[in-house]
Amino acid sequence: MSGELQFSMFDTPVGVCGMMWTAQSICRFSLPELSPEATRERLLRGMSAVESEPKGLAVDARDGVLALLETGNADLSAIPVSYGALSSFDISVLETIRPLAPGQTTTYGDIARELGDVALSQAVGAALGRNPVPVIVPCHRVLAANGKLGGFSGGQGLPTKRRLLEIEHARTGHERMQPDLFD
Repeated sequence: MSGELQFSMFDTPVGVCGMMWTAQSICRFSLPELSPEATRERLLRGMSAVESEPKGLAVDARDGVLALLETGNADLSAIPVSYGALSSFDISVLETIRPLAPGQTTTYGDIARELGDVALSQAVGAALGRNPVPVIVPCHRVLAANGKLGGFSGGQGLPTKRRLLEIEHARTGHERMQPDLFD
């Protein structure tokens, strides 16, 4: 990661989110925690960044996230991201899910199979839990084999994952999720 780290907090339909970037890429994204202060703390944990008004690719990323959270349909796969010090395995997992469209889901096992070994399902879940840019890299679209939500480390955990999938009108298992379940 090169260049000065900058960050911004912004309102979305699901609450206050935070984003950190350089001139080249988005390097962190935080979903709403219990308070905007907690979201900010999570975003900045272990990092030193300057609060700034988004410019360039940061505007595109923010606007894309807002469009996704408002409409349930925005393609964020072209937004440049940086994975920091993640392992090559973690990066391969995250790059495997980048093309998943809003509303489309896959499973931990499907990703493991695509990477060559279904026994890697738990390692896939752990890699997704280290995703520094949730929503932009859509780890919320990965489910357990039985259609259950599985895990989620972003925002407030599984309620956040469920809400993101509802916004996208995603299918889990055999049932379509109710878009207004938590409204």
